[in-house]
Amino acid sequence: MKMSKCCCSSDNCCQPQPKKPINIDFLYLDTTVCGRCQDTEKALDEAVSSVAVVLNAAGYEVKVNKVNIATKELAIKYQFISSPTIRVNGNDIAVELRESLCEDCGTLCGDNVDCRVWVYNGVEYTSPPKELIVDAILREVYNAGQREPERKAYQLPENLETYFIAKEHKDEAERREKGGNTI
Repeated sequence: MKMSKCCCSSDNCCQPQPKKPINIDFLYLDTTVCGRCQDTEKALDEAVSSVAVVLNAAGYEVKVNKVNIATKELAIKYQFISSPTIRVNGNDIAVELRESLCEDCGTLCGDNVDCRVWVYNGVEYTSPPKELIVDAILREVYNAGQREPERKAYQLPENLETYFIAKEHKDEAERREKGGNTI
């Protein structure tokens, strides 16, 4: 007597199960000039590479959504509070919001701008260590459903409002200068 590979009597037990999604959002102001955003993107890519194979084997599918928050409207749409930000299934991986002066983003907009400082094991970093990201991803997977994303009324932080206004003025001045040089 030949045995079937499936040991249950249900019609759909041997069907492939859909993967459970792990959605990671990487939100940033700039990855062309800003060292913090560049280093954060690199750490995120390394962290995802480290855990994706194991999570895939456990029935999860990791999707990374990278969003350049280039306008005030995008900041509001994504409820952006600081650059850079990493969210796993909608939850910010940073336990607390700390910021410090970011010279690169200041250069981009021509004003003083604070960007995120990451805290891991009591130490502050200007970009998250890979271990912090891996820990946050695994915590989200194994504590799924226990923590809902915080939903507070959103207001664009004054720091980001200053950045977008200053950047718009700087970009406009550069366009005028280029236009003036071509006439």
